[in-house]
Amino acid sequence: MKNNKMNAYSLEEQIKLWFAEDIADGDHSTLSCIPADAMGCSQLIVKEDGIIAGIEVAKKVFETFDPELKMEQFLHDGDHVKVGDIAFKVTGKKQSLLQTERLMLNIMQRMSGIATKTAEYVALISDTNTRLLDTRKTTPGLRMLEKMAVAIGGGCNHRMGLYDMIMLKDNHIDFAGGIEKAIDRARAYCKEKGKDLKIEIEVRNFEELDRVLNHGGVDRIMLDNFTPENTAKAVKIIDHRYEVESSGGITMATLHDYAVAGPDFISVGALTHSVKSLDMSFKAVK
Repeated sequence: MKNNKMNAYSLEEQIKLWFAEDIADGDHSTLSCIPADAMGCSQLIVKEDGIIAGIEVAKKVFETFDPELKMEQFLHDGDHVKVGDIAFKVTGKKQSLLQTERLMLNIMQRMSGIATKTAEYVALISDTNTRLLDTRKTTPGLRMLEKMAVAIGGGCNHRMGLYDMIMLKDNHIDFAGGIEKAIDRARAYCKEKGKDLKIEIEVRNFEELDRVLNHGGVDRIMLDNFTPENTAKAVKIIDHRYEVESSGGITMATLHDYAVAGPDFISVGALTHSVKSLDMSFKAVK
């Protein structure tokens, strides 16, 4: 995980914004019926088998809202969980427990769903040397957490954003006037700006692949929407001169076929853009 990039902005500041969105001028349901000095305890109960993720973020949620909340932790990020498991208990003011409940659950359910799905994908290619990558197809405002969840599930983080790698995709190439011009301009830009950025380029067919191989100047080649058979052929042609990434419409049903074709990486947008949250609840301990 690219920790320096994951901390590009403050999680604490994000949490404050999320609380402002949820609570605004007050949680009137809680304030109207729960005394300010009432103390209590709630526990996080897992209601679905999977991989748990977001416990460390949950700690930050509780600390940010009320530093006096105390967590007793039983599980850790990345643990396999089953129905009925208790991840942690939190003790403190009942008002604080109620006001942090939904934000914490939204984060943990989303992250755990992503980690669970990622682990399922990773298991399918565990007999190969291919690594699973996420993409930028993330929920606005949640990219840091969603990519963290991918890493917890055993996947690898691709670039965090548009700033930490150059990826020349079909539109860049078409707008730049061709593969060669796009590569040359990207390299010139890095030299001019003093930036040490990897350059990846997308190819859509063997003609474009040949042009990249003849021109050079990149670090990774993305094979976009190649079949598994054509991926194997392309990997053989590239012959370890560049890193190879497969992308485009790859599903759980076809993932292994692509992996055995030999690319270094397979990127899957579905890890973050279409994942079911893992069910759990935060219930009062009576």
